[in-house]
Amino acid sequence: MAKLTICILTKQKDLKKFITNALKEDVGDGDHTSIASIPKDATNKAHLLVKDKGIIAGIELAKMIFNEVDSSLEIEQFLQDGDKVKFGDIAFIVKGSSISILTAERLMLNCMQHMSAIATKTAYLNTLLSDTDCKLLDTRKTTPLNRSIEKWAVKIGGGVNHRFGLYDMIMIKDNHIDFAGGIGKAISKTKKYLKDNNKQLEIIVEARNIDEVNQILAEGGVKRILLDNFDYKTTKEAVSIIGDKCQTESSGGITEETIAEYAKCGVDFISVGALTHSVLNFDLSLKAI
Repeated sequence: MAKLTICILTKQKDLKKFITNALKEDVGDGDHTSIASIPKDATNKAHLLVKDKGIIAGIELAKMIFNEVDSSLEIEQFLQDGDKVKFGDIAFIVKGSSISILTAERLMLNCMQHMSAIATKTAYLNTLLSDTDCKLLDTRKTTPLNRSIEKWAVKIGGGVNHRFGLYDMIMIKDNHIDFAGGIGKAISKTKKYLKDNNKQLEIIVEARNIDEVNQILAEGGVKRILLDNFDYKTTKEAVSIIGDKCQTESSGGITEETIAEYAKCGVDFISVGALTHSVLNFDLSLKAI
């Protein structure tokens, strides 16, 4: 798996803000346990021990966290984000102030355990799509204020980031359609809005049935049609009708048991919210050595 640096959507300023706020939440006015029990000038080293099997993610973020806590800490790195790992592997060794290492420990572990779980889940689902040209997408179903690191983890696991927020893509869903008074009105108003405001945003429209697929195609100017909660038969029918007029995406309740069959229906993308909202933490531990 290719080694990945920070993905485009994971902006440096967002990560800096995330780390600052997370440390403020955890450390407050000081790590009093460490300060009270350990000499101020004590130094030590610890390694990050892998106690699980899958894809490691968050090493680059961990380095940023350690640097934010104490720029004098040194990292000896043995693994890269995206590497396959097994129980007993060592990702890195951190050396320096004992107090600084302990102050950074929990935030670093929380992030890496969550990111590695997401990357591992993403990589696994990708194996189920390996016989197709379908690409795996994440969604906006992320932990508030953690979207940057969660979408970064999806990229590390080999997935593709969907829109980052409400601002970087037009996505007309069922409620938009109903509130606007129908598909035709929703799309036409959107096109006018983009033109009037000189915005270059791609348009995705959600369809709930074949009739809505045809309505969307009749309006035109759409980048992708999202087939929401379609069964296999209806998905194949929709893909046939759409052809090369625009991209297709399946979404809605798709699981690891069903994802391969949906991909075989010929859709270009499958979006899975569970990549980010329903993973169990990956087992990692920072141990003094």
